[in-house]
Amino acid sequence: MRLNHNQGDSSLGFTLIEMLVVAAIISILAGILFPVFSTAREKGRQAVCASNERQIGLAFEQYVQDNDELMPGDITLKDTLPGGWLPWGTAIFPTSDPRVGWAAVVLYPYTRDYRIWNCPSVAGSVLGTAPEVLEAVSGAVNAPTTTYWMFPFDHDTPQCDDFWGMTEDQAVASLNQPACNSVPPNKPDGVAETQLLVDPYFPNIARTQPASYRGLAVHMGGRNVLYLDGHVSYFKDARMND
Repeated sequence: MRLNHNQGDSSLGFTLIEMLVVAAIISILAGILFPVFSTAREKGRQAVCASNERQIGLAFEQYVQDNDELMPGDITLKDTLPGGWLPWGTAIFPTSDPRVGWAAVVLYPYTRDYRIWNCPSVAGSVLGTAPEVLEAVSGAVNAPTTTYWMFPFDHDTPQCDDFWGMTEDQAVASLNQPACNSVPPNKPDGVAETQLLVDPYFPNIARTQPASYRGLAVHMGGRNVLYLDGHVSYFKDARMND
């Protein structure tokens, strides 16, 4: 017996209106969920970045313990990397070069991993190739790079903002000199308030910066901060774009 497929047949497909309704619902859901997924992804990157900084802090403390409680003291280390010391004549910190390639080299016996010197959020942003941020650890082709900042270690910074060869207590005392106001907080009570390493950031008030940098912080308007006692916390900066 032959079946007549036309008898009592109801449509097995979607009508155009139904498809448009489904597409509209999917678009609405995507609009709602995408920011949530994006925020969650960035939170994950921020957590990895904070973990990197904690490892760096641990390595730094091990170095200090192995060197009579003194922090690295050879300023010429800033000159040994490709390009040497690079003051930024048009950057937010005109006479500063806080890049950390030298520290990655010095602390390598303790870290055994150059990858921790790169924040994943920086690598995926315009700052990933910014000359004020990116620094190679050697002149070799495809040499590992670094993307963090360490303001207290520079080539010719004022003595109140210069930790070369100091003990941790001396570093805190130096920041509490009346004339020293360059590293926030300006007058730390101890190592737990003394900043050692940060993610790069460019306040939106810095008119000398390229427009693509201004107001950019890699972690949703703020940055992770490694303090001299080894702990890491997130700092929200009103000078950054959200």
